[in-house]
Amino acid sequence: MHRRRRSQAGLTLIELIVAFTILIMLTAMSVPLARYKVRRDKERDLRVALQEMRRAIDSYKDAVDRGEIGPVKVETDGYPETLEMLVEGVKKSGQVDKKVKFLRRIPKDPFTNSTDWGKRSWQDDPKSTSWGGQNVFDVFTKSTERARDGTLYSEW
Repeated sequence: MHRRRRSQAGLTLIELIVAFTILIMLTAMSVPLARYKVRRDKERDLRVALQEMRRAIDSYKDAVDRGEIGPVKVETDGYPETLEMLVEGVKKSGQVDKKVKFLRRIPKDPFTNSTDWGKRSWQDDPKSTSWGGQNVFDVFTKSTERARDGTLYSEW
């Protein structure tokens, strides 16, 4: 009979159990870090999308105030009627075929995964979650989730 020699290569059952235990512990520690990173990336994307749309709304308002685009409806107070208007473009004053576009596209909300953003008009309450429909003064996410600091994403 052949006896197993100590110099023979291979792992014992105890060594395999220890190796798998270490592997499971490392995996368990990495899952919360991965979740944290995904959440942080979504928060960053939300901030960028909100800044992009708010900058476009402000640019539209500035163009109206300078008289570069028009005519605009009086009840809009110089703000766009819809977000789609910023993408489709508006006619320049005094020019027939020239349009000014303020957004390439409406960005996706990283938390709701849609382009359906909450809107506030100039006449709405600053904390309102319903849109009056007169114009688009501000945008917010429709997500009900909270950020790491405890604030609602819809208040950003």
